Amino acid sequence: MKVYDPSRIRNIVLLGHSGSGKTTLAETMLFEAGAINRRGRVEDHNTVSDYQEIEKEKEKSIYSSFLNLDWRGHKINLIDTPGTSDFIGEVVGPLKIADTAIFTLNAENGVEVATDALWKYVRKYEIPSMFVVNKLDNERSDFWKTVEEAKEHYGREVTVVQFPYSEGNDFHAIVDVLRMTMYEFPEEGGKPDKLPIPDSLKPKAEKLHQELVEIIAENDETLMDIYFEHGELDEEQMREGLHLSLVSGQIHPVFCVCAARNMGTGRVMGFLDDVAPNPLEANTPKTKDGDSFEMSVDGSPIMFLFKTHSESHVGDLIYFKVYNGSVKSGMDLVNASTSNSVRLGNLYITEGHKRLDVSEIKTGDIGAVVKLKDGEVNDTLGEKGKTVQLQPIEFPSTTIRTAVKLTNEGEEDKLGTALHQIHREDPSVVIEHSQELKQIIIHAQGEEHLAVIEDQLRNRYKLHIEFETPKIPYRETITTSTKAKYKHKKQSGGAGQYAEVELLVEPYYEGMPDPSDMKVRNTDVHDLPWGGKLVFNNCIVGGVIDNRFMPAILKGIMEKMQNGPMSGCCARDIRVSVFDGSMHSVDSNEAAFKTAARMAFKEAFLQCNPQLLEPVYDVEVVVPAEYMGDIMGDLGTRRGQIQGMDSEGALQKIKAQVPLEELDHYSTSLKSMTQGSATYTRVFSHYAAAPHSVQERVMKETGELEEA
Repeated sequence: MKVYDPSRIRNIVLLGHSGSGKTTLAETMLFEAGAINRRGRVEDHNTVSDYQEIEKEKEKSIYSSFLNLDWRGHKINLIDTPGTSDFIGEVVGPLKIADTAIFTLNAENGVEVATDALWKYVRKYEIPSMFVVNKLDNERSDFWKTVEEAKEHYGREVTVVQFPYSEGNDFHAIVDVLRMTMYEFPEEGGKPDKLPIPDSLKPKAEKLHQELVEIIAENDETLMDIYFEHGELDEEQMREGLHLSLVSGQIHPVFCVCAARNMGTGRVMGFLDDVAPNPLEANTPKTKDGDSFEMSVDGSPIMFLFKTHSESHVGDLIYFKVYNGSVKSGMDLVNASTSNSVRLGNLYITEGHKRLDVSEIKTGDIGAVVKLKDGEVNDTLGEKGKTVQLQPIEFPSTTIRTAVKLTNEGEEDKLGTALHQIHREDPSVVIEHSQELKQIIIHAQGEEHLAVIEDQLRNRYKLHIEFETPKIPYRETITTSTKAKYKHKKQSGGAGQYAEVELLVEPYYEGMPDPSDMKVRNTDVHDLPWGGKLVFNNCIVGGVIDNRFMPAILKGIMEKMQNGPMSGCCARDIRVSVFDGSMHSVDSNEAAFKTAARMAFKEAFLQCNPQLLEPVYDVEVVVPAEYMGDIMGDLGTRRGQIQGMDSEGALQKIKAQVPLEELDHYSTSLKSMTQGSATYTRVFSHYAAAPHSVQERVMKETGELEEA
């Protein structure tokens, strides 16, 4: 395989809403470049990307696919990504290493919700971006409406470079205002004829050309001077100005294609060659500490791992981008995260499911390696003594959760291995082994995401599982204070057990004064593993309880807090002051004091007006304005408290706080209420008092479980 110099590499990520035609565009680009002899179709399940069985079944992208092609001596690494928010974890990795983003817009539907969500990531990573308006042969195609929506959502930098001569069934020609030429395509698509722009369209084309020239000139003083002097820029000046404007994010060019009929694709690839940045010109990568990292072709090798994919009979295929020097098969490197030595196995570039051997991969290029013994997503590998850690990919917070349960005994280890591998391949999946809830909980990005995980567990890993509703991690606390005493006395032949403990139990808050009627000898503040605090005061005077028994008393209290007295949920934010008791010179021991403390604490807790707490989440819903009323009304039925509203481009953002119990399957309800046009995020905020009805229900369920 040919090894490309960085100046001739283009790393392109295809983005857009599901159904906008990304996979078809990728297929057509491969065909135009001669990488394949026949174009596949999504409907026929024979495209180079979307090659996995579940993608063929659903006829949509679920995983990122890595393709490459040669176009006039330039290597274009093309990454086809899913367009459904449920599979955003498959997109953020490729976004991190891409140098240009192409957004595909469906000319019938205009700007769709997934495009808005992906735009936030592109802006975050400052990736040069362009738009391709696709499906212009659709009967309801509306190019200019789509452009106006794009401008409304993404700013005046959205700039028309091409527009269709006609739309719908008659679509067959594109007017290019950069080259001031019309491209007319044969019925079967392919190479167009170059024709003069018709007189009827010349005024519009000249106006758009002038706007393009002005935007280009605005971003470069030299070009501005030339423009003021001559009133025009030549083709080379336009190319250079476009390049600078694209890299700086000052322009987002708009192109026209009909990918299914192979019209306009070649011009897009030509633009990528001529104008899009190579890896050395794109935005400078950053280290984990936030410092800029200057890439060098001649430096020591640095490679960043951004995706893991497991293949049967092969094992883990780990995708990487080279950020410095070049890497070769058999090379020994060091993992900057673990400091372990790593030997590179065979190196590949991929074309969908095909792997092509390469001996070397240079700076800026993308490749894959198998059988890497120490390497995970977000790891950076480099030469010993010359390693750096590049800034990691930030995966989005999850929006849905479910518990997974085995229906066959004896498969626990197999399930653990499967879930670990699923997380390795898609870090946007979070696996929680909750000892508190006695459940394995899968946190994911949506119902479709969960369905794919379920399919993997059943069919790929051959596990007999079922999903069930996950429990809520409630907490217990108290609202009043009381004192309690418990004497533990046990005699059963030989040494007996004796301990008496008297303590004060109070609700804890920051800055509270010491008990007024006690002298505090020692205070221990414990940050509890499940959140909140336990403050433990030793107020013993006169030696009625020996200091050596204090750890046992603390342990007894802590054990009961872990399995709360009211409902079995963890207790938090409590102060316990041990102020009296008694012991026996022979029969007192640690076990006796632990038991006495546990029972005294339980008795006091139940007298302190105990309160059940529920987890509350900060929720942000981004929604078109016409659905605002419906969403706010629905949040009210979910016990949500509206915190505020903001505009986000053409959309509205609603901020609210909602109990976790009310958020199960909320993403599905939200899509249903807004025809799929809204998205939401959630982040844990705090614990708050649960309503009396919830507290009664939880206590009843706990009692029924204990009886069972």
